[in-house]
Amino acid sequence: MASEEQATMIELRLSYRYIKEQPWVVTAVNGFLSAYFMEQPSFRVQRHFDELESGMHVWVCEVPSTMKVTTLIRRLQADIPPCRYSQTTAEPIDRLQYVIDSLDQG
Repeated sequence: MASEEQATMIELRLSYRYIKEQPWVVTAVNGFLSAYFMEQPSFRVQRHFDELESGMHVWVCEVPSTMKVTTLIRRLQADIPPCRYSQTTAEPIDRLQYVIDSLDQG
């Protein structure tokens, strides 16, 4: 059953530099994730916060373990200004992080 499907917690992060260049992008990501929940009810945003130390906006999301998060990010990239993303793991909690940043390395 779908309700018994395993869930995984991930973090979707926007870099401070990207937000500074495109301040409206936080609202765009909020809207995208809300719409994605309507399309895929097994996807949930558990928490959204501004991380003071890094200046990043962070969405902690619960996703089905079978979901390809990179597909979600590619769809998101179509709705926001040009960007790149990288994948890391948060050490203390062993949670995948996807960081969206500006294209330039400047």
